[in-house]
Amino acid sequence: MSTNTSGNSRTIGIEITPSRLIAVALQNGDKVSLFQAERVESADPARQIAEFAQSAVEKFGECKAIGVAVPGLIDPISSRVAHSVSMPEHMDIDFRSLFSQIGLHVRLENDANAAAFGEYLLGAGRGAGSMFYATIDVGVGGSFIFDGKIWRGSAGFAGEFGYVAINEDGLRLEDVASVENIVRRTRERFNRDSTSSLGKMQEEEIGIDEIISAANEGDDLAVLMLARTGNYIGTAIASVINLLNVEKIVLGGKVMHAGGHILDSITQRASELSFEPAFSATKIVRGELGIEAAATGAALLASAGDLNH
Repeated sequence: MSTNTSGNSRTIGIEITPSRLIAVALQNGDKVSLFQAERVESADPARQIAEFAQSAVEKFGECKAIGVAVPGLIDPISSRVAHSVSMPEHMDIDFRSLFSQIGLHVRLENDANAAAFGEYLLGAGRGAGSMFYATIDVGVGGSFIFDGKIWRGSAGFAGEFGYVAINEDGLRLEDVASVENIVRRTRERFNRDSTSSLGKMQEEEIGIDEIISAANEGDDLAVLMLARTGNYIGTAIASVINLLNVEKIVLGGKVMHAGGHILDSITQRASELSFEPAFSATKIVRGELGIEAAATGAALLASAGDLNH
């Protein structure tokens, strides 16, 4: 099995998450197919990733290049994950060697950067000269794009949105806005809100999907918790607007499935804390690519890449 770089414009992008593997194929820059495995086996992640990549190539056909998006800090020289909170077991994988064994050249990228690039070219960021992308999911991350380039900072750590302090005590955004912490905060409110439909469920049965579903059905507690989370996110977004005056802010990740329940409070809080002319010049929108964003961006970056990688 091998890549074919002559006369072949197909690229494949793979996203590795704690719960699933996703592959997207692009032909001439347009998405042609989606392929995913729902479960990740942690016993031998390298083997599963290699087998999944082989399956993707068999499904999509020979490709020009393959990109892999992972949650963590990337060392582009060694093609390894330098640091990952959610998937530390992947720090031992030599991705370049792993993929060369199956005849594939790989580009490794941080998942937020990959998702940002996907949204920038094929999603909600189309046409923007400057963009900030935030993913609000199992973790909270971000990425800046200026004039078609991912801005990585002096040491490659730019965009760590989850580490933004949202109060004077140093509370970080990820401490309150990640999926796990939204669920935790909601459970802690049960004894003060006996009318919530969520209170009738076992604690272990309640996840972010159940909170969003309850909000859609008008549950006051669920609506309140999502709105408060939106206030926290909006506080951090205001800092991005005030400091960088980006044209567009795109918000992705599972938490944004809450739609207006969270986006409205994000926008309202950001407007209250931002320099008004800068806020008026910025559009805050939900991402369009959903769970395919990072894999799509990885495929795009593997093909041509941003100009400063």
